Amino acid sequence: MNLVLGIDGGGTRTRASIVAGERVLACAENGSIKRLRVGAETAEANLRALLKEVYAQAGIAAVRAASAGVASASMPGVTEWVATVLRDFGVERSEVVGDEVIALDAAFRGGPGILQIAGTGSNTIGRAPDGSRVVAGGWSSRLGDEGSGYWIGVNSIRWALHAHDREQPTQILEKVGEIWGTSSLDGLVNLGDSSPGPDFAALAPAINELAQAGDPVAVAVLRQAAADLVEFVLLVRAKLRRQLAPSIEPPVAEFPVAWTGGVIEKMALVREAFFAGLKAAAPRMPVAREPVIPLEGALWRANRLAETGG
Repeated sequence: MNLVLGIDGGGTRTRASIVAGERVLACAENGSIKRLRVGAETAEANLRALLKEVYAQAGIAAVRAASAGVASASMPGVTEWVATVLRDFGVERSEVVGDEVIALDAAFRGGPGILQIAGTGSNTIGRAPDGSRVVAGGWSSRLGDEGSGYWIGVNSIRWALHAHDREQPTQILEKVGEIWGTSSLDGLVNLGDSSPGPDFAALAPAINELAQAGDPVAVAVLRQAAADLVEFVLLVRAKLRRQLAPSIEPPVAEFPVAWTGGVIEKMALVREAFFAGLKAAAPRMPVAREPVIPLEGALWRANRLAETGG
């Protein structure tokens, strides 16, 4: 029976598991291995510490195959770096793909469907029946990632500053000042505008709490986040349909939708608005009620790699 390793390297944390068939031998978690977020040195230290721990739990020295889903896998040097570390840990066969790829396979096991990711960043990916993929969003925290934790953090401050100018009520600036330790509005703005700057995604839980308490600006930001996520799903759906032969009759069945990430999972206002928006726009579209676990997709891919070699 093949021993395989799955790795889910998201923007905030990294998880790994080793299985033998249906039997889970080990699970471990460590910090992010996203170089753009934590730097190359910290990313490597986190990955090696994670693998050391999960191997120790499993009581093994090598595995047959590994699949690693890594945020920013398309960045130069990332796949080569992760593959080198995996070889150092006795992995016979390995692949390094985007974290969205393992999440898509966790949801659909190689089949067609649409996955909405909304965590630290956001991305929407769809797969057609022929295996081809289309995407929307995911253009980085500064240039896109609408509906993500980062987007919620930075736009809550922007919208709160506009509310401040209009003398409209909100507690967002006060709450952010408490979190950042700034004693004045000028100090908050200077810190927020600094480089590399604070972790805007880390503000999202506090914004969610304010929204639950009825803060009008926080509520508006979360509603817009949900609307953006709905729009991306519908855009990917349209792209997938255009890829199919236009002469197909009757019209193609709806693509199922799955989702993952803390913004949808942990923010009830976003989740409910996301579900409601999709139902209103596409009443027959099947939408999963529970989040995808991306690590399961990595393990599925690793097992396939172990059995087929690719």
